[in-house]
Amino acid sequence: MTAVDDRSAVDSAGATSSGLYTYDLAPTRKEGRRWGAYNVFTLWANDVHSLGNYAFAIGLFALGLNVWGILAAFALASVLLFLLLTLSGFMGHRTGVPFPVMSRIAFGVKGAKIPAGVRGAVAIAWFGIQTYLAASVLSALLLAMFPALRGLDDGSLLGQSPLGWITFLALWGLQVLIVSYGMQMIRRYMAFAAPTTLITMCALAAWMFFRADGSIALSVDAPLSGGAMWLQILQGAALWVVVYGTFVLNFCDFTRSARSRAAIVRGNVIGIPVNMLFFAVIVAVLSGAQFRLDGHVITSPTDIVRTIPNMFLLAIASLALIALTVAVNLLANFVAPIYALIDLFPRRLDFRRAGLVSAVLGLVITPWNLYDNPVVVNYFLGGLGALLGPLFGVIMADYWLLRKARVNVPDLYTEDTGGEYHYRGGRNPRAVAAFVPSAAVAVLLALVPAFHAVAGFSWFIGAALAAALYLLVADRSAPIRDVDGEELAVAAD
Repeated sequence: MTAVDDRSAVDSAGATSSGLYTYDLAPTRKEGRRWGAYNVFTLWANDVHSLGNYAFAIGLFALGLNVWGILAAFALASVLLFLLLTLSGFMGHRTGVPFPVMSRIAFGVKGAKIPAGVRGAVAIAWFGIQTYLAASVLSALLLAMFPALRGLDDGSLLGQSPLGWITFLALWGLQVLIVSYGMQMIRRYMAFAAPTTLITMCALAAWMFFRADGSIALSVDAPLSGGAMWLQILQGAALWVVVYGTFVLNFCDFTRSARSRAAIVRGNVIGIPVNMLFFAVIVAVLSGAQFRLDGHVITSPTDIVRTIPNMFLLAIASLALIALTVAVNLLANFVAPIYALIDLFPRRLDFRRAGLVSAVLGLVITPWNLYDNPVVVNYFLGGLGALLGPLFGVIMADYWLLRKARVNVPDLYTEDTGGEYHYRGGRNPRAVAAFVPSAAVAVLLALVPAFHAVAGFSWFIGAALAAALYLLVADRSAPIRDVDGEELAVAAD
């Protein structure tokens, strides 16, 4: 069936509500799903090697963890993430629905707007910030290649120089263009960007290793030891999982197009444990080699790229970092708000229009001002991020422990009062009752200085507390039916 036929089928879907069921929110047909193990792997090959992740990992070296401690932290985190993301991915493959629809199972057909809205708000802010970081790399490259442009780097309009605006809008427009062609174009871009990223980072690490005469510093001058070291390893592992707290929620946005469970597992094995340990080795080489050379700890791979003496190689490396950042943005920060906005305004928005609205919101918040204000980043984004753990706890407890993966997919799209996910006025008060106190605890632990020692574990504490509370108050008397969504399904992108 063609896409045109699929849209006609959407228009004629009988018992579904137009406020819940659209072409973009519909389940994907099992036959014809195209995402294989390589496509799943490219998600992580791009996302793991983001500039923000390198800054985080290099920060562990600066805090006093030695190379072996960094490897231990990432080994532990990768095991946890493999388990969480595989469970989340299986949900998408089984049901074929995006995250806002998946949330209806636990929160109700109307209550699901809470988790979708939180996830979308976090993503929009980070979309703007990541675009700004990529634009900064592009601005630095242009200034190195064309010194006459320095005049455009003076002055400020809403916190950005004219050159900053030009590079930001150029990359902003590029991402809007890619997204306008749908998930299939995103998949193709990831397939291109992943090997480019891995080759570039390997080459950069090799160059630094040879510059340091084939040796690296295994730690800073006063490394952590004993209990302090192990606490930092555990906190580093926990915070790395928190970095992916967004992805473990909406991984189903991608795996709804996966060919099989086996493809998800194979892609995750190579993309998470193997790729993350490879990432940790690159971090160790980059930070250890630089420290061996001059006793300083870099803050990001861009610090090294800017020291490349050859202009051609500098341009290649910079463009690769930009391509990487765009890939990360498309994956982690563009798809989620698109589906969230479609869910909020199903009669007005489709994938392309929602992508444009999301991009405009990421522009008008002037993300460079957010990023340059530590208070805003810590309290606004940190607070929103702390909400993701409790949302994950409720959704996973409901799906895996209460329903045991049994889902009535057609009822996810009906406002009929007899629908399985109508609950009370379309909202599940029991899910909200578990989420609210758990979210309050998670935000308190994440933001209040007195709880600094456990702040890194706020996601886990919030998720575990929410799951326990939900299982305590959940309604076990309601019938649970397992019905696939093939009669409502459309072709997978």
